[in-house]
Amino acid sequence: MEIVNLDETVAFTTKDGSEIRELLAHRNSSIRQQSLAEARVPPGCLTLAHYHPKTEEIYYLLRGTGQMRISDEWREVRVGDAIAIPPGEVHQIRNNGAETLVFLCCCAPGYEHEDTVICEAETGETETS
Repeated sequence: MEIVNLDETVAFTTKDGSEIRELLAHRNSSIRQQSLAEARVPPGCLTLAHYHPKTEEIYYLLRGTGQMRISDEWREVRVGDAIAIPPGEVHQIRNNGAETLVFLCCCAPGYEHEDTVICEAETGETETS
């Protein structure tokens, strides 16, 4: 049986600029086809616009309020909201509240920096690093 406690994970910054703590993934468990992480975005901050060519994601908000962008649409999001992000869709999340925005991020296949493409804000062009 594998159980990972959030307090025992090490935070790292993803390519889009959010801080995550990976709970279950191929790097720390027998899970191979998906990953589960807690992500945090400080007040007044937003992640870089990006997409994942292969990965579909689900965000589930645990604390705070924000605005979610998928493609050209922005929507208000709050605790209890589950957000579907299909592969290839440009997305980002903004914390417009006074406390840290905290959400679960489920990825299938599991999160990899290599499957994250950052979009240039002014031109709409992308870079693949």
